[in-house]
Amino acid sequence: MSTNFDIEPNDTGRRLREIRAWRGQSLEVTAGLAGISFGYLGKLERGDVPLSNRRTLEALARALRVAPSEFSPAPWHADPPDATEAAHAGLVEVENALDAYELGEDPGLPVREWPAVAADLARLGELSQGSADYAAQAALMPGLLGELHAAYVRTPQLRREVLLGMITCYASATWTTKRLGGRGLPLLAARAAQQCADMLESPAWKGFTTWLRGDATGGLSRPEQYRRAMRCADELTPHLDDPEVIQAYGMLHLSAALASAVQGDRDATTTHLDEARSIAARLDTEAGTFGRMWFGTPNVGIWAASIGLELGDGAKVAEQARTVNVAAIPSPSRQAEFYMEVGRAMLTDHRRREQGVAVLMRAESLAPQRVHADVFTREAVADVLRAARRDAGGRNLRGLAWRLGIAPDLTPRP
Repeated sequence: MSTNFDIEPNDTGRRLREIRAWRGQSLEVTAGLAGISFGYLGKLERGDVPLSNRRTLEALARALRVAPSEFSPAPWHADPPDATEAAHAGLVEVENALDAYELGEDPGLPVREWPAVAADLARLGELSQGSADYAAQAALMPGLLGELHAAYVRTPQLRREVLLGMITCYASATWTTKRLGGRGLPLLAARAAQQCADMLESPAWKGFTTWLRGDATGGLSRPEQYRRAMRCADELTPHLDDPEVIQAYGMLHLSAALASAVQGDRDATTTHLDEARSIAARLDTEAGTFGRMWFGTPNVGIWAASIGLELGDGAKVAEQARTVNVAAIPSPSRQAEFYMEVGRAMLTDHRRREQGVAVLMRAESLAPQRVHADVFTREAVADVLRAARRDAGGRNLRGLAWRLGIAPDLTPRP
């Protein structure tokens, strides 16, 4: 019996070809605009090499005049039909909510007693930082946001709590729409969160929402992400006696480090990572709780792993990750992101590929929708699967590829 498996063409390569054809651009023109060789672009389009970093992804998006999210997979493609429908419907409801509600305008909706609203806010926060269940967040957030806007007008004595609740909703909307491919919606949600922070007149929350906006839209302009992060960090400097401000300040330096790495500036990246480590050492806990950003030494280690992959450090990332106490972060989705990066790093070393697949499966068990939505994880797994076509890479790799929607038919044929 032969082991002949159908492996779907590279998703990102197919999208590159489709968009390039739509734009009417040749390989040479697109490659030139992106600052890469046309031979390399041809290999990306054929799926001969994986797309492995933000710098290339974002350069191609600029060359083709589309958002970087155009190349990302829809995370529901590998999920059951009910999850597909829930994700589609949820994205529409989130968009409607972001459009419908204005701060200071009463939407005329009924509002429950505050303890019930607060309980749902806590649940939304857990969904956001727990399993990263985007469909569940999209089902909960729109109605909750409407209640909060009504409560803002009707119960002025609760305005601080209501504004904080709105930031929770808008942060959830930012990450949900970013992962579900809602173009323009992450920015809309992040800017609404910034408006709430301005009303709070809180340096810490201003820092949080500036970091959130960078997370939402950094891929559109890394120089702008860097500028915003550093401008806000400078504004927070006089308030660094406040532990919450310290956490926001540290996250802004991590945002600046990533923006620098994507631009290929290793020296600036190192400077900002070192500053973040120094700030983390000032905390009396490994993982701060402000804004559920979990800033602290372990989270700096997670960001360092992502940034190391961006800079092309490959297998070195996996070795450095051994020192990261990821268990100190009480967020399964954040832990999953760490294991995604470590797993990808291991896949770059053919001797550790089975271990890399196992680490990616660990990430998937913690936050499946988050893993399925990640373009770089899909690219890495697809590349390894193609390299192992002779034996289809083993049962674990085949199963992971199937769940990622890369290889829909992996049944051996006689």
